[in-house]
Amino acid sequence: MALFVQCVVCCILFTLIIVPSVYKDPLNMIVSYPPAIIKRVESLPQYKDKIKKREEFHIKKKIFGVFFFVVVLSLIAYLSGCRGFVDTFKHVFVVFLVVNLYDLVVLDWGNFCHSKKLRIPGTEDMEKEYKNYLFHARGFMIGCVLGLIVALMSGGLMQLISVL
Repeated sequence: MALFVQCVVCCILFTLIIVPSVYKDPLNMIVSYPPAIIKRVESLPQYKDKIKKREEFHIKKKIFGVFFFVVVLSLIAYLSGCRGFVDTFKHVFVVFLVVNLYDLVVLDWGNFCHSKKLRIPGTEDMEKEYKNYLFHARGFMIGCVLGLIVALMSGGLMQLISVL
């Protein structure tokens, strides 16, 4: 039951972190848009210098995010009674996988693919590209690999703490 509650809370927190930012300015998440849309945006003069800066920031944010999630999810696992590598790995991977699946189904397929508010001005005619479900499914798979890495690092951190 605790794991279920943790997954729900993490999905809510994930939504509160992602959704307001992208609704305020869809360019905040341009790196996560399908390639055809990114290419179009890069060709539009009003966005000329904005994309590169956002790509660099996005990469830094992802790297910070991995370490942040390792620490936070390790703490959640610890508070749930996980004390070794395997228990922590499983716990963290399940939480990450649930949030990743929620991101795919609710935020990407349900929201991104259908919300006109997330269309970047100058790309409104690219309906097919916005509804590219396969692009988001590939993102889910990448998220699974990232979740595996976070879970391995969390398990390693917990193992290290238990040895000390």
